[in-house]
Amino acid sequence: MKHENRALLIKRVFLCILFLNWFVSLAKLIFGYKIKSNSMVADGFHSLSDGASNIIGLFGIWFASRPKDESHPYGHKKYETFASIGIAFLLFLVSIGIIHESMGRFNNPVAMGSTFLGLVVIFITLGINISVMLYEYRLGRKLNSDILIADSMHTRADILTSCSVIFALIAVKLGWYALDPIIAMFIAVFILYSAFEIIKDSSLVLCDRAVLDSKKIESLVMAIEGVRSVHKIRTRGRCDDIHVDLHVLVNKDTRMDAAHKLSGIIEEEIEKNVEGVSDVVVHMEPYDT
Repeated sequence: MKHENRALLIKRVFLCILFLNWFVSLAKLIFGYKIKSNSMVADGFHSLSDGASNIIGLFGIWFASRPKDESHPYGHKKYETFASIGIAFLLFLVSIGIIHESMGRFNNPVAMGSTFLGLVVIFITLGINISVMLYEYRLGRKLNSDILIADSMHTRADILTSCSVIFALIAVKLGWYALDPIIAMFIAVFILYSAFEIIKDSSLVLCDRAVLDSKKIESLVMAIEGVRSVHKIRTRGRCDDIHVDLHVLVNKDTRMDAAHKLSGIIEEEIEKNVEGVSDVVVHMEPYDT
C-alpha cells in the first residue's frame, strides 16, 4: 500500500474510533456519577483518555505522512512512534487520578444507586470496545502501524477494566461496597502496565534497536554472484520503514562500474525479499585473502 493511502486510511480509522470512544466515555461518566460508582467513573475517564489518544494519534499520523525533505532526509515516520509515547503518558496521568480518587473512597464511602442501570451501560459499551479493538489491532498489524497497535492496546485495557467494573457492580449489589474502590485501583494498575508496554516498544524504535536478523541479510547477499564476503550489517527503524547498511567485499580487481552495478543488485534483492525495507546503503570493499 502506498504511504499516502496508508496515512489516509489510518486517519479515517482514527476519526471513527474517536467518535466511538467519546460516546463510550460520556455514557460511562454520566451513568457512573448518576449511580455513584467509583469504578465506573474510573472506567469512563479511561475511555476519555482513549479519545484524547486518538487526537494525539491524528497529529502523529499527520506529521508522519509528510514527505522527505532537506531537514528530514529519512522521512517523518518516527513521529508516529513518538505520538504513541504521548498516549502512554496520558495513561499514566489517568491511572494516578484513579488511584487518588479510590483512596479517598476508603475514608469517605459513598452509597451507590441502581447497579442494574450501570450493568446495562457497561455491557453496551463493552460490545463497542471489543469491536473497535479487534479491527484496530488487525489493521495495525497489516499496516505495521505503531500508533494503531498502541491505541488498540489502550482499548484492550478499556475492555478489561469494563469487565472489572461489571464484577464491582455485582459485588456492590451483594453488599461488598469496599470492592468498588479496590477494583478501581486494580484498573489503575492495569492502565499503568499498558502504558509501560507502549513506552517499551516505542523506545526500541526511537533508540534504533536492530530490527532484522543479520544472518538473514548475510545469506541473501552471499547468494549473489560476485560477492566474496559481507560484514558490519546494521538495521534500524520501524517495521514499515527499515534502514539497512552493510559492507560487501568483492574481488580487488573489480572495476568501479561493475561494483556500482553489483551494489544496485544487492539493494534490489534486499528490498524485494525483506518486507518493510525502504533504504539500503552498500559499502564496497576490496577482498584480500
